[in-house]
Amino acid sequence: MDKTQYDFSGWATRNDLRCSDGRVIKRNAFKGNNGQTVPLVWAHNHTEPDNVLGHALLENRDEGVYCYGVFNETPSGQLAKTLVQHGDITALSIYARELKQISHDVVHGSIKEVSLVHAGANPGAYIDTVIEHSDDDDEEAIIYTGEEFTLCHADGQTATKTEKKPETKSDDNDNDDDDETVGDVFNTLTEKQKNVVYAIVGMALGQNDDDDDDDTNNKTTEGKENSMKHNVFDTDPAMDDVLSHSDQESIIELAKSTSVGSLQDAIAIYCENNKDTLAHGFDDIESLFPDYKDVRPGAPELLTRDQSWVTYVMNKAHKSPFSRIRTRQVDIRDPKIRASGYQKTKEKKVAPNAKLLKRTTDPQTVYRKDALHRDDIIDMTDFDVVQYQYGIMRQNLNEEIALAALVGDGREDGDEAKISEEHIRSIWHDDDLYTIHVDIDLETAKKELQGTNTSANFGENYIYAEAIISAALFAREDYKGSGSLDFFCTPHLLNVMLLARDLNGRRIYDSKADLAKALNVGEIHTVEQFEGLERTDKTQKKHKLLGLFVNMADYQFGSTKGGEITKFNQFDIDFNQEKYLIETRLSGALTRVYSAIALEEKSGE
Repeated sequence: MDKTQYDFSGWATRNDLRCSDGRVIKRNAFKGNNGQTVPLVWAHNHTEPDNVLGHALLENRDEGVYCYGVFNETPSGQLAKTLVQHGDITALSIYARELKQISHDVVHGSIKEVSLVHAGANPGAYIDTVIEHSDDDDEEAIIYTGEEFTLCHADGQTATKTEKKPETKSDDNDNDDDDETVGDVFNTLTEKQKNVVYAIVGMALGQNDDDDDDDTNNKTTEGKENSMKHNVFDTDPAMDDVLSHSDQESIIELAKSTSVGSLQDAIAIYCENNKDTLAHGFDDIESLFPDYKDVRPGAPELLTRDQSWVTYVMNKAHKSPFSRIRTRQVDIRDPKIRASGYQKTKEKKVAPNAKLLKRTTDPQTVYRKDALHRDDIIDMTDFDVVQYQYGIMRQNLNEEIALAALVGDGREDGDEAKISEEHIRSIWHDDDLYTIHVDIDLETAKKELQGTNTSANFGENYIYAEAIISAALFAREDYKGSGSLDFFCTPHLLNVMLLARDLNGRRIYDSKADLAKALNVGEIHTVEQFEGLERTDKTQKKHKLLGLFVNMADYQFGSTKGGEITKFNQFDIDFNQEKYLIETRLSGALTRVYSAIALEEKSGE
């Protein structure tokens, strides 16, 4: 291309500018692009052909890569030309591939395009990585230099280019002309001290520049390694591959501090504070670390709520092969229903009728559904993810059924996912004919135990425990269930009762077994899901659940053949998914009247 016909020119990239990510474009990094013509596009947008604005001729120079841009005759090209002529767009950027770097230095690459960019968004040198691979692979990047290009004459005549020379930035430590420069400080060192600096910098770098394109490596003309020491503060650009400026400046700045006093002390302090960085000499040392190892190989460990009570409830509850169940009882507790004495000549009277009590319960389907992508199943090779997923689903199903039997599933009425109380009846919400609901009376217990001198006697834990025990034992007077009761409560309530102390500070109950004897129950089971549960009774009063006393043998699960817990799976060919279902169809209810006790505390009117 005739350079007299270009529309603008400018630096596509500059050498020896430290970018915001720490990388430095080295001399002749893009010398392979010298004389090549590449597309000129808008902001590296490749999605539409309208974004191609023209082309640019690349010229490799000692300072970097210079380009000459020409706009095409398309509307977008002419619009971009107008923006450039008006001074609205003043900056360039390149898109490069096949980037190679040694440490932070970019030593090779291939420019694929030049773009017009908004200068305000990129005020300085900057590299925006597009595709980053491992340390040894190529990399694609968008590189900004922050240089403004030169607008050229449009009359076709040779234009005088006002190329900007790279600004010489002073060192951050040289803000005042009276301050010593880094070189001044270095020159005050003895030869022995300089050798120490050489050694420190050498350890920090830990590598040789053997791949320099200009053949400026560290070998002599005879092919032997050159052992010559270099002045670490020389500003020769060829030394940028060897020196670490940040380490040099930090050491010198530390040496100039009045609290340190000497360069030897500064070197020692810097090495101690940065021993990890100086020791390994790699930018990404983490990439050399070994892979993580599983503490427990195989399937991930499940984090669940306590499931011991679930197994106990499911195992002890009575199982029936009939899902439509009916209970019938005749209430003969009426005091008028009694035998009578007979007198001659008197008519024998018929006793009042006994009340027939009956209830029917129908089944409901309870299920758990999930899906796994087939690609994930194939890729997971260290454990059987399908069986693992089925195990989670079965655990969820058992917990939901057990919870529904004790206190309900907690969903609001009308929720389509709710397990209906008409099909699996919860013990806590059951009718008073089947579950005895009792509120503890803390005030009465406090008066009985403490009298008038409340502050000098028993603690709150003891009073609370005694109130619970008293309410439970008195409620047992109306209990009509079978066998020995078990107590289901929150972990917190159990701890409150176990922490009960007497007047001397000794614990009343040494263990769960002692407390179980006091409560007259077989076992105590803690249920985390009970925490914070409340119910509203028929009079709109609220009650906080403390615990349930019940023999689960008096609770029956009914399921016909085919309604037992069954697994299903199906492959969705459209979405490449394996879908899994585990379900059961069953009913559940207490089968004896007055066979459970719900211990509660009033929480509000």
